[in-house]
Amino acid sequence: MAIDYAPLIPPAGLPPMLVNLYSDTQTKPTAGMKAAMMEAEVGDEQFGLDPTTNALADRMAKMMGKEAALFLPSGTMCNQIAILTHCRPGDEILAHETAHILTSEGGGVAALTGAQITGLRGAKGLFDGDTLRAALRSKNRNAPPQTLVEVEQTANSGGGVVWPQAQLDEVAAIAHEAGMATHMDGARLMNAVVASGVPVTEMVKSYDSLWLDFTKGLGTPIGAVLCGSHDFIGTAWRWKQRLGGAMRQSGIIAAACHYALDHNIDRLADDHVNARALVRGLAQLPGIVPEDANTNLVFFDCSATGMTASALATKARLRGLAMSTSGKYRVRACTHLDVSAADIDTALAILREVLA
Repeated sequence: MAIDYAPLIPPAGLPPMLVNLYSDTQTKPTAGMKAAMMEAEVGDEQFGLDPTTNALADRMAKMMGKEAALFLPSGTMCNQIAILTHCRPGDEILAHETAHILTSEGGGVAALTGAQITGLRGAKGLFDGDTLRAALRSKNRNAPPQTLVEVEQTANSGGGVVWPQAQLDEVAAIAHEAGMATHMDGARLMNAVVASGVPVTEMVKSYDSLWLDFTKGLGTPIGAVLCGSHDFIGTAWRWKQRLGGAMRQSGIIAAACHYALDHNIDRLADDHVNARALVRGLAQLPGIVPEDANTNLVFFDCSATGMTASALATKARLRGLAMSTSGKYRVRACTHLDVSAADIDTALAILREVLA
C-alpha cells in the first residue's frame, strides 16, 4: 500500500516540529552543502556547457559501472523516463505489487508510456526467480510484449529491506533470458550498499538501467541520476527534453550531489543504528508491534492501541513528532541525517504520551 502523506499537513497553530521521522525526503542541506552549491561552476546544461553537471554524470556512470548517466530533477522522473525508453504502448512490465512505479507515481506508466504493470507477489517487497518465471507469457499475438522487469532497492513498502545479491542476479538473469530489459529503482540504493557491504558496482551489474536519488538519505534538496548504456541515455535525453526535465545552470544543484557523494554515504550507517534503536524502544510501548529495521525505515503496527495509524500519527504531530502511515494500522518512521540518537529518545517519549 502507498504511503499516506496527509498526517504531515496539520491544522494551523500547532507546536513546532521537534522530531521529523516523516521521511528522509525531509532533510535540509547542510551549511557545507550550501557553500558547495554557491561556489559551483555553471553553464547551460542543455548545450552540455555546465561543467559541474557534466562531471556528476561522468562520476555516476563510473561509480555504477555503466557507460553514461543523466542528471534529472527527481527519482520519479528517472523511473518514468527509463520506462519510456525501454517500453512502448501496450508493453508489459513485471514488478512487485507494492512497487513505487505502481502505487506512488500517479499512474504515470499508463498515462505516459501506455504500458501495463503486472504486480508480482512476495514477502517484504521482494519476488524471487520462481515467481518471475511463473509470470512469463508465451510469445504470441494475444499476449502483451513483456519488455521490462523492475526492482526497488531498498524495498520501501517491504520495510526498507535490502534485496539479497543472489536474488537480484537471479531475477536479472531470468529476465534477460526471456529477452526483457531490467531496471532498478535506486531510491535508497546507497542505504542498501552500506547495510549489506556489497559494492555498488556489484549490486547493479545485472541491471540495464538504474538511478540513484540524492534527496533522501544523501540529503540534497533536489536531484537524481539515471545510468545506463550510451544508447539508452541518448534516448532518455530526448524524453528529458519532452518532459521538461532539461535545465539551464543546473550545476548549482549538481554541486549538492557531489557534496553528498563526498560526505553523506558512510554516515548512512548512523541512520540504520538509529532505526534499530527506535525499534527497540517501540517494542517496549503498549500496543505497538514494530517490524525489524533493515535500513532506515521503521514500520510498526498500532492496531492493539485502539487507534488507527492516521489517528496515532495525528496525535503525535500535535506533540511535535511527524510520521507517515502505510495502511489502516501501519505507521512508518524514517531516520535520516537530520535525526540524532537524542531525537529517537524524544520521539519515543512523545509516543509514550500519546499512548498514555
